[in-house]
Amino acid sequence: MSPFDLVEPDSLGEALALLDPDDPAVRPIAGGTALVLMMKSGLCQPQRLVSLRSVAGGIGAIRLAADGALEIGAMVRLATLERAPDLRRAAPSIAEALLTHSNVRVRNVATLGGSLAHADPHMDLPPLLITLGARVRVAGPAGERTIAVEDLFVAYLETTLAGNELIVALTVPPQRGRRAAYVKCTARAADDWPALGIAAALAAEDGIARQVRIAIGAATPTAMRLRGAEAAVEGRRLDDAVLREAGREAAAEAPVVADQHGSAAYKRVLVEVYVRRALHQAWGGAA
Repeated sequence: MSPFDLVEPDSLGEALALLDPDDPAVRPIAGGTALVLMMKSGLCQPQRLVSLRSVAGGIGAIRLAADGALEIGAMVRLATLERAPDLRRAAPSIAEALLTHSNVRVRNVATLGGSLAHADPHMDLPPLLITLGARVRVAGPAGERTIAVEDLFVAYLETTLAGNELIVALTVPPQRGRRAAYVKCTARAADDWPALGIAAALAAEDGIARQVRIAIGAATPTAMRLRGAEAAVEGRRLDDAVLREAGREAAAEAPVVADQHGSAAYKRVLVEVYVRRALHQAWGGAA
């Protein structure tokens, strides 16, 4: 690993001032579980790392609002998040997904903001956060802005973040009766990188599916919504025929890619099956 300077600013403003959007040799580091591995392998060789470990300003807190909205600071570690009572009240599907998100050693170090900024499509949380309608709050020299998680990822390991912007928090809006589920297929252990991850969220109103969201990860270049599959379910009673139709729509529209976890044809079969499973689980919770 090449030598580098490590600076530890005490405030968010100081951290932002140290970032240079035109200099890729300057990089922020949160938990470092992905960045350090990339540095060791030579894929990334920054000359200066701006550590966010000492940054104050509430980006390491979890807050549950009176209306049920949940705000999670970017520096909250995944292991802390999975055990947070407020998370289990507001969005239990996130807590469940975190139990098999990598392994406990990684979750003890990895942060929520860092994992989202890394933009690896194999991460478990992005598809689920997309279905929950979550948004990230981003800070930069010009102030703050919010980005829907579904609009955050633009390509493999690429986001819409500028080089001098940082994720400071994630907000999950009140679900108001909506229930979500995340299912994944792994080639080996349950906490291994998934070959496919599918999330679904919906509400049941008089036996009819409403506010349907379905998202995919791992098998596609980025986590993304499957709007055709959503349309196949919205406003309908979720019986076996509708589940099969949604699975077929998802398999047809998802831009799946082949990798070491399986061929594109194999993954399309997985998509069809796992979309049905995710919808079935979410429907059971909502009903």
